[in-house]
Amino acid sequence: MLYLNPDNFILKPALATIHCEPNWKWRKRDAPMPNYDLFYVWNGEGTLWLNKKPYKIGKGHCFLFKPGDWTEATHNPQNPLVLTYIHFDVESNVKLIPSSHRIIKNRIAFESLLSQYVRLFLVETFGAEIEGKLILKQIMIHLLREEYEQEEEKVQDEPEDVSNNLLETILEIANYIQQHPGKTHTIESLAARANLSPRYFSKKFKQIVGHTVKSYIVYSRIKRAEHLLHNCGMTVTETAYALGYNDLHFFSRQFKQYTGKNPSEIR
Repeated sequence: MLYLNPDNFILKPALATIHCEPNWKWRKRDAPMPNYDLFYVWNGEGTLWLNKKPYKIGKGHCFLFKPGDWTEATHNPQNPLVLTYIHFDVESNVKLIPSSHRIIKNRIAFESLLSQYVRLFLVETFGAEIEGKLILKQIMIHLLREEYEQEEEKVQDEPEDVSNNLLETILEIANYIQQHPGKTHTIESLAARANLSPRYFSKKFKQIVGHTVKSYIVYSRIKRAEHLLHNCGMTVTETAYALGYNDLHFFSRQFKQYTGKNPSEIR
């Protein structure tokens, strides 16, 4: 959402800062989340389930629920939650979406933005929608900045045993791509498999494997295509479709870029 024009935000009337009652529960919805929901915990403690994954939550925990997410939550009646929620939509394709969960480090600046946003809509305020969209954009930038800074710290402070685990993880993903070259791999799906953010995953994959993720996917497909054409008697069309190509000319062009030959020559 870093490059999203503030005008593309669609503000929803569902927003508030609330002190939850002791018997408060956020029951599982009958349908998945219909829009985006920024959910921030000012105080208290509880458990939140996002797509069946549990999170112990407390002060500073922030979630960005996305359309299609399933959510439910409970809290400790002796230490009830104080939280802010802000629902919104966007009317264009979104890139660089903040991660679903993080613990905010710079809480003072972030909480100030949340307070400004909610205060705008407590009473009728001139220019509230325009200012609200600008503040919401600042909130998204704040989340993305914290994500970027924490990933940089992670790279600098990574201990040796974590590096070894990371090496094994990246090599397992590279092997997975080789074993399933016909799948529609994306950086996002592979990063999720590695339990890493897409940006961090891409950076470490290039560092360890020596290829970008996208070029390694193509490389694995072309190596498999060579085998199918040379050893399995498959036609060029059959090979292309088996490896996920719907455009035969595009397949032939990529094949020649990587091998220097047309697929028909290999066959």
